[in-house]
Amino acid sequence: MKVVFLDAATLPQALAFDDGLGIDYHPYDTTSPAEVGERIAGATVVITNKIRLDGGPLRAARGLRLVAVAAAGTDNIDVEAAEALGIRVQNVPDYGSESVAEHAIATLFALRREIVTYAAAARDGRWTASRHFCWTGPRIRDLGGSRFGIVGRGRIGEAAARLARGVGMTVHFAQTPGTACKDDELPLDDILSQSDAITLHVPLTPGTKGLINAESLARMKPDAVLINTGRGALVDPAALADALRSGSIAGAAIDVLEVEPPAPGHPLIDSNVPNLLLTPHVAWASDRAQARLATRLQELVTQQARLS
Repeated sequence: MKVVFLDAATLPQALAFDDGLGIDYHPYDTTSPAEVGERIAGATVVITNKIRLDGGPLRAARGLRLVAVAAAGTDNIDVEAAEALGIRVQNVPDYGSESVAEHAIATLFALRREIVTYAAAARDGRWTASRHFCWTGPRIRDLGGSRFGIVGRGRIGEAAARLARGVGMTVHFAQTPGTACKDDELPLDDILSQSDAITLHVPLTPGTKGLINAESLARMKPDAVLINTGRGALVDPAALADALRSGSIAGAAIDVLEVEPPAPGHPLIDSNVPNLLLTPHVAWASDRAQARLATRLQELVTQQARLS
């Protein structure tokens, strides 16, 4: 059984399969759109993280039975075409919930307590030049007692809520459109206007694209911070850069962008954007999360091998 991993370099932990299963495994570091058709030809299983699989290549891969997505979403797969062709599409939705939630809370600590600024001050001469035992600069704000707004009530949102409550934050989820508001939920506009920190954990859909834009940023409190570990296109990057430069919000921690890697000149990689903690899409990538993802992918391939 031929198994192809189109962008295996996105998962640092290598996959391994039982020799007795007869799996012919072909991992490629990455695959260009022009190479997709040739590489999946004759494959029974294709594994992909971010490489797109449209209807054309799927129809041409006549022996394909399973597309395993090495991620929590399936937005890079033409799922309708796959279903019509009898190709199963299987993602791994729960491998990194704790890792992403911990990253969100870690960056929230960093922003609220100005850890990056104070760590720099300890080395760049500001502490040495202080007349006192410490150097104090930007305001340091506790997490305990603050209000945490979570947009998205899936596994990651619930994990982030549990961690936030553990440090004494008051947690509210954004109300899901079209449903009754629960006791711990508020309409999105109220989440924006009342929260000291807002974190995004919703999937990217036509309704959520650009969810955080100039108008929604203007509703936030001037001392509030925004965290996005969901999908890059949930946030308008130019509007966020403008809000940070103008001081209309206090800070942001962004782990995902609408195009990755970002091209030179992207609004959020400009060094002049203040109070921005930008990380290169690594919230998911703890050792334990990588191991869970690798294990689940191996299980999916093994199940298919036993069916074939």
